[in-house]
Amino acid sequence: MFDHTTYISPFTWRYASEEMRHIWSEVHRRRLMRRIWVSLAAAQHEAGLVSAEQVADLRRFADKIDIERAAEFEQRSHHDVMAEIQTFSEQAIIGGSILHWGATSADIIDNADVLRLREALNVLVQRLGELLEVLAESMEQTADLPVMAYTHIQPAEPTTHGYRLAMYGQDLLLSYGSLHRLGRSLRGKGMKGAVGTQASFSEILAGSGMSAEAMESKVMEALDLPFFFISTQTYPRQQDLVVMQQLAALAAVLHKFALDFRILQSPAFGEWAEPFGSQQVGSSAMPFKRNPINSENMCSLARLVGAMPQVMWENASQAILERSLDDSANRRVVLAEGFLAMDELLLRATKIVRGMQVDKEAIGRNMATYGPFAALERLLMALVAAGADRQEAHEWLRQISLHAWQALQQGNNNPLSDLVLADERVRQFVDAGQVDELMDVSAHTGTAARRARAFAEEIRNSLPGAWE
Repeated sequence: MFDHTTYISPFTWRYASEEMRHIWSEVHRRRLMRRIWVSLAAAQHEAGLVSAEQVADLRRFADKIDIERAAEFEQRSHHDVMAEIQTFSEQAIIGGSILHWGATSADIIDNADVLRLREALNVLVQRLGELLEVLAESMEQTADLPVMAYTHIQPAEPTTHGYRLAMYGQDLLLSYGSLHRLGRSLRGKGMKGAVGTQASFSEILAGSGMSAEAMESKVMEALDLPFFFISTQTYPRQQDLVVMQQLAALAAVLHKFALDFRILQSPAFGEWAEPFGSQQVGSSAMPFKRNPINSENMCSLARLVGAMPQVMWENASQAILERSLDDSANRRVVLAEGFLAMDELLLRATKIVRGMQVDKEAIGRNMATYGPFAALERLLMALVAAGADRQEAHEWLRQISLHAWQALQQGNNNPLSDLVLADERVRQFVDAGQVDELMDVSAHTGTAARRARAFAEEIRNSLPGAWE
């Protein structure tokens, strides 16, 4: 129906997987709507209101989606659900006459939306599990590799490469659990009619021996979808807000990872690099460029997802009385594109972690340049243990470090170790051998390696897979 001669969303062809695109496709949405109509007719058949032949007829055409025909009906009615009802009824001549009996549009589309949300969350949980598995493997492999850590984007003390990855892993595991629980907690509207009172269903079921509540339970059981006990014309829009808040929280973790990656790939650090294809082009103007396009893309999409909860907040807070339709258009965009963007984010993050290049030479260079400063903490503790005044010793080392920083700024190698060895105040309390040992901070990483390995194991123990 559409091609590149008109506007189509980048999510249609550029970002996200075919699997996620299918979930949010119009064909899939209409199939879910028809599945709900069939389940409603089947429950009404049990109540003696609808014949088995009518239900069978609806089932026979439940997958025969005809969007072009529905579009023709919508041109006249200006109502997309009514247009689909007309299309379905035209196909199912026997069953079409009882289609949508007692229902309102939101009984169909809201339940269909929650079914899609649950499917989409299932995909994200699987994607996130794959990312965590790859990350855990990398954490174990590099648990002992010392690297400089940075606070305030300034050199601080050493950590290990694996422990740094564990920082992202811990946040991702929190999101994994949150999304897993969210998928289990999603609720549909149920079958409650125009304002949630089930008045229409109570009317048609009168004398049938089946209550409106029992009919609703049968429909929702057939859909395997729990439902809200209380709803108006729609399910509570707070649920959409919670969904988008969880996606935004995951997007924040991935944004931090991608931003850190971009910093560590910059020449000033040079420690990490994205996988780069043999024919990949970094810049149309500068042939030498190796821009971090995947992590930049991640930051871009993550910002988009991070802004989406505000729209859902407006919808939840401004759902006037029993319902207003001013959430309809934006929900078509935000729910779909929020999940499509997250799908792309997780796919790219997994690709980056799986193919990331770690430059140990650059890591060693940065350790040699900035590591000695971190050793001053060890030296200070040793001086005090040997009898030096803690405050006086701190001032000695501060003066020495300022001279060393000045030498670095002039392009020289870090002279800190030599300056410490030459300082008589220091040598009163520690000898040259002790100074040499203390100034080697490659092993000054505390429990980082053990914790990285332990957390990698925790990740593996926490990945049972997506819910059934």
